[in-house]
Parts: sequence; structure tokens; C-alpha cells
Amino acid sequence: MHIQSTPYDHPDAVALDAAVQAEYAARYGDEGDVTPLAAWMFSPPQGLYLLAYDPAGRPVATGGWRTQDKNDEGYDNGDAELKRMYVTPEARGLGLARRVLAALESDARAAGRVRMVLETGTAQPEAIALYLSSGYEPCAKFGHYRDYPTSRCFAKPLV
Repeated sequence: MHIQSTPYDHPDAVALDAAVQAEYAARYGDEGDVTPLAAWMFSPPQGLYLLAYDPAGRPVATGGWRTQDKNDEGYDNGDAELKRMYVTPEARGLGLARRVLAALESDARAAGRVRMVLETGTAQPEAIALYLSSGYEPCAKFGHYRDYPTSRCFAKPLV
């Protein structure tokens, strides 16, 4: 598997974003994640977006981080927010999510971010298990879904 930096609006990234949105909609019975996102948010040095490709060149995993600082949505100065972590069903179980997560953490740390934060939900137990096993701990809710009862927020120091 090959992991590379890719613009958030690249056609492969857009295709995997549509796939993860469909999965969110199926799991939560709604329209998916409506957090406002734009390609510039994932452009270095304020963020990074990664795609993993299988040996045949098919995009099979994605994830990104974007800069966040103290604001009225509950972020703190120095935060890097993890977004759009996803592995296609056929590529699950190969450790791709863990590899993408480690690469994103390393990049955010190199960019001077001090904490990685993320929001997921109760209908994604495998995501929660990944984050807990990767050193993330529950934290105060933040972001677009902070008032939703199914929302769960996690954080991990990067320093």
C-alpha cells in the first residue's frame, strides 16, 4: 500500500468522501457529516490530506487533519482536528487506518500542533476502538456535533 498527500478536492479524495458520507448516512440514518470543510483547510502548513492506494492503484483509505485554535466551538489553541478517516470495506483489517493516523499525527506534530482531536459517533465502535488503542482519551465535546447525544470526542497530546 502506498500513502500520499493529495488535495482534498482531488477526484480520488472526492470519491472516498462520497463513500464515507454514504456509510455515515447508513449508520446514523441522516445525510452524513455536514461539518463545513474546504480543500484549503487541508493544505500544508495548516493541514494535510492523505490517500492510501492499493498495489493496483485504487484509492482505499483516506484521512486528514486541519488546524484549529480556540473558538466558540470548543477547540483549544494548538489543536489539529482529524477528519474523514475512512477505509473501504475491501481494505479493512490491513492496518491502513492505523498507518494513516500515525502519518497524520506525525505531520501535525511537525507543523507545531500540540493536540490531535477528533469527533466520532456511537454507531462507529470500530473507530472508537482504534482511537482508544492509539492513545486517545475522551475529552470535552467540541465542533459541529458537540450537542448531539451520539457524538463522542477524543484527544491525544502530540508533544
